[in-house]
Amino acid sequence: MANIFIVEDDILLREELTHLLTSYGHKCIHTDDFQHIVPKILEAHCDLVLLDIQLPYYDGYYICREVRAKSNVPIIVVTSRNTDMDELISMNLGADDFITKPYHTQVLLAHINAVLKRTMHATPLQVLSHKEVMLSLGSGIVSYKDKQVELTKNEQRILTLLMRHKGSIVSRDEIMNELWQSDEFIDDNTLTVNVNRLRKRLEELGVYDYLITKRGQGYMV
Repeated sequence: MANIFIVEDDILLREELTHLLTSYGHKCIHTDDFQHIVPKILEAHCDLVLLDIQLPYYDGYYICREVRAKSNVPIIVVTSRNTDMDELISMNLGADDFITKPYHTQVLLAHINAVLKRTMHATPLQVLSHKEVMLSLGSGIVSYKDKQVELTKNEQRILTLLMRHKGSIVSRDEIMNELWQSDEFIDDNTLTVNVNRLRKRLEELGVYDYLITKRGQGYMV
């Protein structure tokens, strides 16, 4: 499951993309605030950006260049422009792939999966941050102001998932699916134990009421 930011001003096409990607287990983010699109992308801490070129306020070339200057998030340009020059400019500005519209949905998915597989296994040290809490994905160390603690693998997986979807509820099933990628057996009780341990680790830093339980729905930060 990946967190994918769709930068597309065609509402119908954006909804079709969202439906397609969510049906394959991905989560989609979008915004209509194209005037502030670059900070919106950076604040989302997404796993992939699908970027159109013809957009309000700024074209996709500018957005690609600005995002790439501040982040290594993979970018796939998805556009109706289909000249070799458009592809060349996109790749030179830091795009990871280039797909022309109209496209076959399975071809698009294949490109997305290939980029995610390549980049998610070769991502350099990243830091997620939310409400002054910072999590180093490389070391598993979470810090708050001048204090820090090292998390277990499962604690880090849970906090990473929640921080990548900050402000949104993540269901227990989604978290368990994420933890199943490790070698440990995870059941409902084990998840509860891990969440409680993570909450206590955060409290050691002086962070209270950060990991919120939404009864019958899941958790959020």
